[in-house]
Amino acid sequence: MSRRSWGLEARVRRYLLEHSLREPPVCAALREATASHPHAGMQISPEQGQLMALLVQAIGAKRAVEIGTFTGYSALWVALALPADGRLVCCDVSAEWTAIGQKFWAKAGVASKIDLRIAPALQTLDALLAAGQAGAYDFAFIDADKTGYDAYYERCLQLLRRGGMIAIDNVLWGGSVADPKKRSRDTLALRALNKKIHRDERVAMSMLPVGDGVTLALKR
Repeated sequence: MSRRSWGLEARVRRYLLEHSLREPPVCAALREATASHPHAGMQISPEQGQLMALLVQAIGAKRAVEIGTFTGYSALWVALALPADGRLVCCDVSAEWTAIGQKFWAKAGVASKIDLRIAPALQTLDALLAAGQAGAYDFAFIDADKTGYDAYYERCLQLLRRGGMIAIDNVLWGGSVADPKKRSRDTLALRALNKKIHRDERVAMSMLPVGDGVTLALKR
């Protein structure tokens, strides 16, 4: 659902990609390898990956966490943007899907930066907090089960330092969040979180029509 950006005609998006996108060949290869996957729509768009990499560099991130890795495309963008001593903790429950990306991580020379944890994300996040890592992270990306987003958001706020950033995917959810007739559990969860973050004084925020909608929240 995140492979394209909202509100862009095909010709305008082509122009955007031609005049903005600097996708590393290894990222393009992983994206292409994922294109035939039955759940390929879960993969973020290349312009979103580039945006995340830029944000990681802009805030000088060294430690990052990702909730929902799928085939590892977003993780690859982030890991490439991290410095040589950077570290990315990836939370996912599928060893099968994440295995697709691991060979590309190795090919890109960033496998040593990525700490893949195959376990429920809350279990991993709570373990990080229990290990005294509150305030130790610079960047977080949330792109997993939508009903879990609020809990992930709260854990990530604890893990981030002041000035750290959270990027949250799928906040427009195919437009369902703006349609009162849509009442699925995922839609209701996203709608509630969007409202919460809009009012959350703990962060500065902006919702962007990139991919399926991305909210950026900067911890105050």
